[in-house]
Amino acid sequence: MVYLSLSPFMKKSILYELLDGNRVRCGTCARHCIIPEGKLGFCKTRINHKGELYCLTYGNISSISNNPIEKKPFYHFFPGTKALTVGTWSCNFTCPFCQNWEISKISPSNLSKGYLSPEKFLELLSQFNSQGTSFSFNEPTLLLEYAIDVMKLTKSLNYYQTYVTNMYMSEEALKLLIESGCDAFCANMKGDQSFYRKNCAADSQIVWRNLQKAKELGAHIEVVTLVIPNENDSEDILRAIAENIRNYLGIDTPWHCNQYYPAYKAVEIGMANYRTPVEILEKAYKIGRDEGLNYVYIGNVHGHKFENTFCPNCGTLLIERSIFGIKKNYLIDENRCPSCGKLIPIITSLKREPN
Repeated sequence: MVYLSLSPFMKKSILYELLDGNRVRCGTCARHCIIPEGKLGFCKTRINHKGELYCLTYGNISSISNNPIEKKPFYHFFPGTKALTVGTWSCNFTCPFCQNWEISKISPSNLSKGYLSPEKFLELLSQFNSQGTSFSFNEPTLLLEYAIDVMKLTKSLNYYQTYVTNMYMSEEALKLLIESGCDAFCANMKGDQSFYRKNCAADSQIVWRNLQKAKELGAHIEVVTLVIPNENDSEDILRAIAENIRNYLGIDTPWHCNQYYPAYKAVEIGMANYRTPVEILEKAYKIGRDEGLNYVYIGNVHGHKFENTFCPNCGTLLIERSIFGIKKNYLIDENRCPSCGKLIPIITSLKREPN
């Protein structure tokens, strides 16, 4: 079997339990797959080899880029900085509209773009003058073992650490990530329970559970909804998302309402073959603000007024953005509004316990 050849991409999984008959239960994501000997789990990144579970993604990097943090998107976390970003292969969701399908719909194998050790990752951080790290592109939960090793190396050097995720990891994995130094999660909230069941083969309540837990453990959270015409753009769905953000995460949690464009099998299964009309995104923005959220953004529509940050108290323009970057930051005196003095909850430094 190709997966069991000697490879630096293979590493014993850190979260699993042995069951009867040499089966194992994976503890990496919320699916908790039970995997017979010699078989792969749902995401095809974990294999049971003689009663031991191995990941096939360790350092198996499909994509790497030194991205503006705004591209994640994080708007309230180290604005204007860059994060060295990596991803691997596959996903634990089944989304037919995936916009990174070229890597998320491919199982890992020994044929990859090359092994990147955690130590080499650290070298690249310095080489590219990055201010932090990000695990993204595909679902980074599947890169858990590698991400934790990277975070342990970079945390003590005061780099920030971020995850761009569907938030469908197990509670144990979430705790390990935060304990290892993950500072912030850019989390996809895709729709209501019906949407998740139909398009992701998943449970939306697990995503909300993990968001609450991450918040309780001190992580910074920003929520992204890809607004898809006729799928999750109804007032009921959008209002429910806004209400849950307010109730579970707080009114200062940024909500990014992003424009969809057709990708992967979207049109084939009858989803819209056009980009989300701007007026629908503006409807989502209004719903978020009506529900009391202080920071709602419209994404993937470059030049739109609501990709900027405004003071929720007096309406003053605070941060002007353009194409995943900062044009002008008007905040003063440790992130206060220059007009009314309101303190704006934007993270620009880390408070960490010494190792």
